[in-house]
Amino acid sequence: MRPATLARLAVAGTRTDTARVVLTGFSAALATLAVLAALTVLAIPEVPGDAWAQAEQYRNNLLREPGLRGGTAFALLLLTIPVLALAGQCARLGAPARDRRLAAVRLAGATPGQVTGIVVAETGVAGLLGALAGLAAYLGGRDLLHRPDERGLLPLPTDVLPPAGAVAAVVLGLPVVAAVASALLLRRVTATPFGVVRRVRRRGPRPWPGLLIGLGLAAFAAFRPVGLWFERQQIEPPPWLPPVLLVGGGLAAMIGVVAGTGWISYATGRLLHRYARRPAALLAARRLAADPWAGSRTFAALLAAMLFGAGAAGLRAYFTAQDELYRRIGAESAGGGDFYLDTMDLVDLAVVVAMVIAAGGLVVALVEGITARRRTYAALVATGVPRATLGRAIAWQSLVPAVPAVAVALTVGLLLARGVFGSPTAGGYTMTSCDAGGTLCTDPATEARYTRTEWVPRVIVPPDVPLEQLALLGAGALAAVLVTVAVGLLFLRAGTAVEELRTT
Repeated sequence: MRPATLARLAVAGTRTDTARVVLTGFSAALATLAVLAALTVLAIPEVPGDAWAQAEQYRNNLLREPGLRGGTAFALLLLTIPVLALAGQCARLGAPARDRRLAAVRLAGATPGQVTGIVVAETGVAGLLGALAGLAAYLGGRDLLHRPDERGLLPLPTDVLPPAGAVAAVVLGLPVVAAVASALLLRRVTATPFGVVRRVRRRGPRPWPGLLIGLGLAAFAAFRPVGLWFERQQIEPPPWLPPVLLVGGGLAAMIGVVAGTGWISYATGRLLHRYARRPAALLAARRLAADPWAGSRTFAALLAAMLFGAGAAGLRAYFTAQDELYRRIGAESAGGGDFYLDTMDLVDLAVVVAMVIAAGGLVVALVEGITARRRTYAALVATGVPRATLGRAIAWQSLVPAVPAVAVALTVGLLLARGVFGSPTAGGYTMTSCDAGGTLCTDPATEARYTRTEWVPRVIVPPDVPLEQLALLGAGALAAVLVTVAVGLLFLRAGTAVEELRTT
């Protein structure tokens, strides 16, 4: 297949295909910005000869202190999770029509490699253009945000750049990953065009994601006991163990929450079908039971943001309790909690950004669902079903699995934070002191007379459950679902026109 033919087939399609390409490029641009920001934080040079010396040119302690830069970069990388989920949802936009078009190309005589080339060309070029746009925005923003204050301190690390090789790896690697993922998603179409058929699910999902959630919680809960065991044995833990417990446990819990939405959708669909009496609820119930995994695809980015936000809320509660502990025992570092609480404000901002990105993914997923089922909706309208009933059915279908799924994500995120940090504790040990001067305290003949041993009582301050912050997160998530439902309903009238019955 000649390159010109490959390019023409890659850009062929309807306005839905154009929107998919544009949104794929936009997702790649966001991911590029997040990764380059993390690399910039890691690129801040250390002072030669002193690995713990602060970078005095910055105002923010997250950038000044070397020990905090790794966590800051990790938090920035976490922002790529909802972005990648958004990219996956964008790839689903108009997927049935694209599958049929590629199947037609395959029936016309194209080889599996040629069809894969079409997919790679579409997604890879869109991802490359998006990554280049993200790089341009990064470089332009670096110049615009380079604003030292009256003391010459910088608010952001605009005086450093990541290594050129790392920048090139990001700009070129993200499109390659996107192209490979798209090729894997369409492997059934490329292998045989007859794979584009509707598969009927004979049994519902099983609650196996609960095992992943339990595994993630167990990994986080074991983090401190394992560290204490190695400390008592006076040996260093393997360097791979803490990252495996934290990263592996977090990923297991997140996958469990997202995948568990399929079981939640199926179970709530069956309950709704049993007890509902109105047409809209019954339509939503049948749809939830027929395609329970739609909830996992739709709410993936939102649930990841909820999990991260609930963990941040639990961490804020821990810092507040730690500050209260310092006040109770009269420690001089009681004000140190202010720095950590101020840092949590930045984390909360990152959660808000992730929720906004997730809301965009919800809009894409909902519009894709309406577009993919427009013939079904048009047939229902043609047989007399009011559009208002269809709109209420879509609202039921979105909210019914969203409410328990958001509750599970918030609970798991809070438990993960509690598992790692627990309750701030002080005391619980004996302390020996001498009430005389240095001469009498160091003389063996008089030391015992002036030395006293007393028990320092154990003080534990359990962190409060951040109900207010969790309620705000949950309300924000459900508000995002309602807004996206309202936006999706704008496409319902166009998608239920009688002409859509002739759509191929």
